[in-house]
Amino acid sequence: MKQQSSYRIALTALFAALSYAVFTFLQIKIPVGADMTSIHLGNAVVVLAALVIGGPLGGLAGALGMSIGDFFDPVYLPLVPKTFLCKLLIGLITGFLAHRVGRIGHSDDRSHILRWVILSVSLGLLFNVIADPIIGYFYKILILGKPAADVSLRINFLASGINAVVSAIVSTIIYMSLYPVLRKQSLTLTPER
Repeated sequence: MKQQSSYRIALTALFAALSYAVFTFLQIKIPVGADMTSIHLGNAVVVLAALVIGGPLGGLAGALGMSIGDFFDPVYLPLVPKTFLCKLLIGLITGFLAHRVGRIGHSDDRSHILRWVILSVSLGLLFNVIADPIIGYFYKILILGKPAADVSLRINFLASGINAVVSAIVSTIIYMSLYPVLRKQSLTLTPER
């Protein structure tokens, strides 16, 4: 039990570092007036972490990694709380659907696993497509004012949509490619009850 807890903590730290690195160094920034948005694969790491180590730890890993990325970028610094909340919820939604509803950790049927991975990843990222721009809109009204927030909202919906589609494809391909190896080596985790 203690060994599995250490393994979970290590994987959480690894996914946090990976989400930070992917978000920080593999993004295309899009200036929107005084604001900025980006196309990135950070969300792919969040949902991948939720699939591998479960929603709570996967979401926490992604939230920490991407929030740290925001913290060290002066343009994104004011958005740290929004990033933390949205990424945590992506992981919670994805992990809940994949592990609690779809029970992918208890199945050997690849088509069952693939269906639930696609569904859970899609719904977790769909949440972000809606929540991230809307929460960001109200948050930016407080910081930048209404006209800047209005312009930013449209671009953020587009960027979030692109991020979601690319992240869903990438994370599903990676997870389904790694799953047989992880399972064979007994490295898959069934999230704690």
